Amino acid sequence: MCGIVAAVASRNIVPVLIEGLMKLEYRGYDSAGLALLNPGLTRLRSVGRVAELAMQAEGLAAHQGIAHTRWATHGVPNERNAHPHVSGGLAVVHNGIIENYAEIRRELIAEGYVFASDTDTEVIAHLIQHTLKSTPELFAAVRRTTVRLIGAYAIAVVREGDDSIVVARHGAPLLLGLGEDGNYAASDASALLQVTRRMVYLEDGDVAELRRDAVRIVGADGTAANLPEDRPVHESTLCADDVEMGDYQHYMQKEIFEQPQALAATLEMIGGAQTLSPNLFGVMAPEMLRDVSSVLILACGTSFHAGLVARYWIEQVAGIACSVEIASEYRYRVSVPNPQQLVVAISQSGETADTLASVKHAKALGMSRTLAICNVPESAIVRECALRFLTRAGPEIGVASTKAFTTQLAALFLLAVTLAKQAGRLGAEQEAAHLTALRHLPVAVQKVLALEPEIKAWAARFADKQHALFLGRGHHYPIALEGALKLKEISYIHAEGYPAGELKHGPLALVDRTMPVVSIAPNDALLEKLKSNLKEVAARGGELYVFADADSAVDHDEGVHVLRLPEHYGLLSPVLHVVPLQLLSYHAALVKGTDVDKPRNLAKSVTVE
Repeated sequence: MCGIVAAVASRNIVPVLIEGLMKLEYRGYDSAGLALLNPGLTRLRSVGRVAELAMQAEGLAAHQGIAHTRWATHGVPNERNAHPHVSGGLAVVHNGIIENYAEIRRELIAEGYVFASDTDTEVIAHLIQHTLKSTPELFAAVRRTTVRLIGAYAIAVVREGDDSIVVARHGAPLLLGLGEDGNYAASDASALLQVTRRMVYLEDGDVAELRRDAVRIVGADGTAANLPEDRPVHESTLCADDVEMGDYQHYMQKEIFEQPQALAATLEMIGGAQTLSPNLFGVMAPEMLRDVSSVLILACGTSFHAGLVARYWIEQVAGIACSVEIASEYRYRVSVPNPQQLVVAISQSGETADTLASVKHAKALGMSRTLAICNVPESAIVRECALRFLTRAGPEIGVASTKAFTTQLAALFLLAVTLAKQAGRLGAEQEAAHLTALRHLPVAVQKVLALEPEIKAWAARFADKQHALFLGRGHHYPIALEGALKLKEISYIHAEGYPAGELKHGPLALVDRTMPVVSIAPNDALLEKLKSNLKEVAARGGELYVFADADSAVDHDEGVHVLRLPEHYGLLSPVLHVVPLQLLSYHAALVKGTDVDKPRNLAKSVTVE
């Protein structure tokens, strides 16, 4: 969960490295560093944000270098553990975890190498240096070194006296940027938009050599991978404005307010459609979805909550059994494989290590019907799955996911309706109604965003709270989970989501006037049950904050605050009800003065277990 940028060019690449790191800071921000060749090796490292490194780098110039922003795994965040790590005149930056680093470290210490950090990454630097004794070419030495590494890694290497940069990847994202004045590498395309839009996505096991005027790639099998025959060159559709904050105070705020556009883009392919086609999910979808017996959803964090909502939709609309698993748990338990089951992997980045490994595990069990719902076209999970649906939310920089979540929900509802149609459970009238509701979704979300002033006033009351409870029923229970996650992520207020019917089975013991209770109250079949649950809270002196539909008969009272959404939205109501919870968390964090976009201890793209 770190960010890498590398550059070799005829221009001064120091500004390129610094700007690239700033674009990747969402991936890690406890320390940063760079290594430049000019012609000797210069290394700069700092604890904290990239801006501190930028001040150190003022006035420096070089044509070749690597840079890194870190989210700590091995070793506390301090300067000695910050990347790059060096061995002699060689420097390495690394994203991932080397699982056998302790064994390699012992071997290298026996050979006389001295370690200056607590990281797993330093073993890579010393191991390459050791390999160079018998294999003098840097490219060949890196290839030999990667054979020894067990775990996930993306690395970039420079060496004094060598005019190339060597990069490699396995299980962690890395792409190349082909520029007019040089060649580049990064963890994410956003870091390279400043210099090029021509991107090459490396595959697992690839090792690449970058020079100013040439790129060489060798695949895991040792054969050369030529451009564009073996590794396609993609023209990035991102623009600089997509990754700029604009007039907003934070990326999270910008991304909350981008949700109508993100939903419109995600649903663009059904804009004029009279009927749904399974081909929305890929050319093999008609065959793969035809006789699906059940659905297994694999995801982590916010994407897991999207999967929980989808379970209600798939079982209610399609009549197909659906289970939802936390990816990090699924891959390590004994499960019963079912070749007729559709395996759905949900991930914003498409690089989430646990989700990717779980898909591979499911495939190894003989479950080949795999679907990726993802926001990044060339990501590892998309490439791993037979079918795909791209959410088209655009870059999401804030660590707390917002527009990625609502676009995932839109995609999952489309899947539920498509499965229903494939199973013969969807009439033409129902299909038309679902399509109309989906097409109106961006407008409906825009109306909810207009409630921000009232939500902001509520948020001020949360600033001095230590705990909060979120309640929901039915397909809004996962939305309660998501609301609690958002609040704890960015405001550091301990929050838990519960099914409202479970209150009397334990959580009610926590309720008093010091703990706000947030409830989602749509006007659905469970509203009367929910109102009884709210009475239980009020009877214990709890302070209620209720997000209700316009026609939900929940009234203001002492200790009961009600905010009404503009309209009831049926099955798609969870998409609308999560938006005010996002705004509540955002404004509560603002009042508390926390770092909204970069909350402590967290990173955006979780590419390690």
